[in-house]
Amino acid sequence: MESKVPRLNRRQILKVGSAGLVSVSTLGMLEALAWQPVRVARAAPLANLPEIQFDLGAFIAPAKTLNDGGGDVLVQFGPVFTLFLTMQLTRFPSLTDFQTWHDALERIESVYPFSPSGVFTIVSYGLPYFNRLPSSLVSANMPRLLSNNTRFALEEAVPSPTDVSPGNPGITKQTFNVPVKIENNDVLVTLRSDSLSNLNDVVAWLQGSNSLNGFALPSPAFNGLFKFTSTRVQFTQIGMPRKVANSNNLPFAGRINPDSPMWMGFLDQQVNGSGPASICTFQGNSSAVFTNASSSSYFANGSIQHLSHVIEDLPQFYADDEPYTERVQYMFRSDPIPSTGNADQFTNGGGPSYFTNLNLGTQDAANNAAAINTFQGQNRMGHLSALQISSRAKDGTPVHIRMDGPGFDNMDVPDGSNQAKLQFTVFVPTADFFATMRKNQGALSFQQPTGPVAPEDNGLERFLTATRRQNFLVPPRSRRAFPLREFLS
Repeated sequence: MESKVPRLNRRQILKVGSAGLVSVSTLGMLEALAWQPVRVARAAPLANLPEIQFDLGAFIAPAKTLNDGGGDVLVQFGPVFTLFLTMQLTRFPSLTDFQTWHDALERIESVYPFSPSGVFTIVSYGLPYFNRLPSSLVSANMPRLLSNNTRFALEEAVPSPTDVSPGNPGITKQTFNVPVKIENNDVLVTLRSDSLSNLNDVVAWLQGSNSLNGFALPSPAFNGLFKFTSTRVQFTQIGMPRKVANSNNLPFAGRINPDSPMWMGFLDQQVNGSGPASICTFQGNSSAVFTNASSSSYFANGSIQHLSHVIEDLPQFYADDEPYTERVQYMFRSDPIPSTGNADQFTNGGGPSYFTNLNLGTQDAANNAAAINTFQGQNRMGHLSALQISSRAKDGTPVHIRMDGPGFDNMDVPDGSNQAKLQFTVFVPTADFFATMRKNQGALSFQQPTGPVAPEDNGLERFLTATRRQNFLVPPRSRRAFPLREFLS
């Protein structure tokens, strides 16, 4: 039994819409199409909230097994909606600002349950914030790479080798040829809930609504401290991409698997595709350690959060010359192909959506490229195979937690139309780790003219246009209000 998500208050929608590029009509459409799952009450007392801010596994629905013909797959879904709120500081925060921000975050969690039916709040900080602090203070506390003690765990994002960028003169995209922008936000607030109304209510309160969860509560007295630069909304629910496509009469709607939570028709929430939260922290765990941080370091239980905004070229992905057998290889691998799908390769996705996240080792990408045991003996590259060149520890544990999902908006779209998006965010132990993983995902070393793989067979790269990227440091919960600021008078 499920119940509809509560209707959004129109004033709240307008307040959020004015801070970014998610339109009123789009937010209303997403709210109308989503269903709020009935979940077991798992809200935690405030004293028991996780020190690793993004460690939400114990507070969301437990893992379950799905099978739509691709085999039994253990999955775990987080809240339906995620809202990314980016902000810039207009001045260096005073100690009064520090206390106001601290109290605001505490107030959100005292009013809303720490559960999918309430609100999860994750706060992280970009290099522009740390550049406002004395360099000696940052240098003394910022974790450093074990592989190179002169480099910090937090470094700015860079264009990936397959992004459109002046630094990649040979890279163009068929439809959305938009150069990537490295953003310069000071603060990123990631809000998660089964209710889009809750998320919009929190943002409206931070922006001055003086109302929170139906209570008349004065908004924080920021006094112009923040400039709100964008809001981005992600929805992750089985079947919702197909519903959004149908609702907007998208030409490829009938080709999206109605059981998929992702635009490209395949499940991305496999339990074995993400590591434990501890492996993503600066101090790491028994499987892997990447920085010199210890359990007593200032940023212990902290991590790096990468945020990017990606346009997905679905008309090209679901084109007549891209049958299911092609799409499933682009997403996973060719050795072996996960499934050859249905006789009808296009209707309702053309085949199963749910597959386990197999780890075939760091050489799997090279084997795909060399056509070793691949489907039809072709030189191929699968998205998953390329990622696994460097995404796992030596014992096979994934060194990341992905929290990405579909979006639908007009941000950075040249003609201003709403397009399918991937609102991508991931937690990793260092910025360098992500940059390496993203470089491997691009797999250009295997692509012609120097490698054997044709560009049209190189995973998902030609279907993705990243328009924005930025790295953030996620401090531990106890340091989440303007970290290091307390040391300054």
